[in-house]
Amino acid sequence: MIEKVNPGHPDKVADRIAGAIVDLAYRAEKNPKIAVEVLIGHGRCHAIIETTAQMNEADICSAVARITGNVETDIVIVPQDAHLSDNQADGVRCGDNGIFKGMPLTAEQKELSQIAHKIYEKYPADGKYILDGIRLIICQSNADSEELKNTYPGAEVNPLGDWTGGTDVDTGATNRKLGSDMADSVTGGGLHGKDLSKADVSVNIYAFLKAQETGYPVELCCAIGDDTVDGIPYEEVVAIARDFIRDMGGFEKFAEWGLY
Repeated sequence: MIEKVNPGHPDKVADRIAGAIVDLAYRAEKNPKIAVEVLIGHGRCHAIIETTAQMNEADICSAVARITGNVETDIVIVPQDAHLSDNQADGVRCGDNGIFKGMPLTAEQKELSQIAHKIYEKYPADGKYILDGIRLIICQSNADSEELKNTYPGAEVNPLGDWTGGTDVDTGATNRKLGSDMADSVTGGGLHGKDLSKADVSVNIYAFLKAQETGYPVELCCAIGDDTVDGIPYEEVVAIARDFIRDMGGFEKFAEWGLY
């Protein structure tokens, strides 16, 4: 059983905005420290940004408008706590405590991800999808329901009828769709709105990739300040995650679908 939501879902819009802000921080600094929380809905976007980077509010507002249209913005930018920043002063070290799990994707999870991507290519609007054995549930806004029923015979398509979604209908918040982003690898830490020193980003990506490579579950834990994780330097974990984010096209692109 698995659920996916697409990049038009309000929670994913919030994740994408947070990712775009992290991308801006990486353009300002090679290794910025940043944590972003976004709440969006009904014509307003609130963002709280803790960072070492010099951020231009106009650039942030431009990214918000590009992703979600013309909305009122409330942007708060504050320095990251000095103790957290100093954690990295003598090299790349784990930026937080955490437990992490990487799980190999199932055939069902891969299938639903492919379905979600394909539908979103045709209907780039708010949508959510569930696959539970043979039961496929498609809730896609701004779509031709009959066409979807013909494309996916037997699927339950928009059971309550056609609908219009998005941030004018619903609110979105950062890291609220971890099940969609991580499948069975969900633990406590969210993927989005953070720099690569944060274990929630780098160790989650590392554990997920290792599980796909080996075909076995991966369980890890780390403490703030650790210089090794899973027997390798934390710097290597960060480098693996950096390559993954780069291959995805940046933090904003990563936020569209999560890990798969």
